[in-house]
Amino acid sequence: MTAFRSLALAMLKGFYRDRATLFFTFVFPLMFLVVFGLLFRDAGAEKITVGAVGEGPVITALRETGVLELERHDSMDEAVRLVRDGDLPAAIEQRGEALTFRFAASDQTQAGTIRGIVDGVVNQLNLADTNQAPRYTVDTSNVEDSSLKPIQYITPGVMSWGVAVTSVFGAALTLVNWRKKQVLRRIRLAPVRATTVLTSRVVVTIGVAMVQALIFLGIGALPVFGLQLVGTWVLAVPVFLLGVLAFFAIGMLVGALCRTEEAASGAANIVVLPMAFLSGTFFPIDQSPAWMQAVSNVFPLRHMNDGIMDFLVRGRDASALLVPCLVLTAFVVVVGAISAKVFQWEDS
Repeated sequence: MTAFRSLALAMLKGFYRDRATLFFTFVFPLMFLVVFGLLFRDAGAEKITVGAVGEGPVITALRETGVLELERHDSMDEAVRLVRDGDLPAAIEQRGEALTFRFAASDQTQAGTIRGIVDGVVNQLNLADTNQAPRYTVDTSNVEDSSLKPIQYITPGVMSWGVAVTSVFGAALTLVNWRKKQVLRRIRLAPVRATTVLTSRVVVTIGVAMVQALIFLGIGALPVFGLQLVGTWVLAVPVFLLGVLAFFAIGMLVGALCRTEEAASGAANIVVLPMAFLSGTFFPIDQSPAWMQAVSNVFPLRHMNDGIMDFLVRGRDASALLVPCLVLTAFVVVVGAISAKVFQWEDS
């Protein structure tokens, strides 16, 4: 018992004296509790905005449900364009007794909710005419190619997240390991420029990311999944490359600030994992509170996800490159400059 008590006491002291262990035991899990608590605190409290064209009993009944916020539009073509671009989840038009309902299949959960509300309202109004043919008919379809499958919407987010993880961890751990083993010191004394070292690491990171992307797309294209690339898929390439550079810059910053591989690994997880949940990688961010959506716009993963989604799924033109490319470029420049400022060749 004396030996047991001594060992247990020594292990306990070693546990609470290790700040990194304390952090990842208590603080890190609590971060997820806080994030999900805030994310779903107001779930269902906010109305879903839907495009509306025309007027009639169905439009009036949908407005009175208290669940949908109807956004008026002059034409169905205008509303459908917003749905196709991802700015609205659905649009409905009433012309007399005929209804047209269009939704975005890229968010199946929200589309299913709206469709259920529309069908419920239409069925309730039709029941008012007992023993008569249904008064209102609904023409329902999604705005994307009906042949697209769920893998089409899963791939961009998961692929972006996988590439982000590799870029951050690869840059951070390599930098820490080379500094710890004094490889950087030897390179600094050798006739090799710092830009050469940096460029070589960037090329390796981009190469690995491209292999990852090919594997993702190749597996997704298997018959069991059925991934199909739309006509503008090639426009996703600049968004993809800028995303890789943005997360490489984050990895360099993590590697510059951390002194051990364990610390760098933990810091990289802190950066990438919460960002994945807040950027729409695993579930749509549209259902979160408005302020949470605004915060997510700061994250590079959000713009990488949306940019690749625009071209792999929605088939948007080159004008959709502007926002994600500008944000990711700014992120590369700012974070890269900070990384260069705090970079050290040797541990102090």
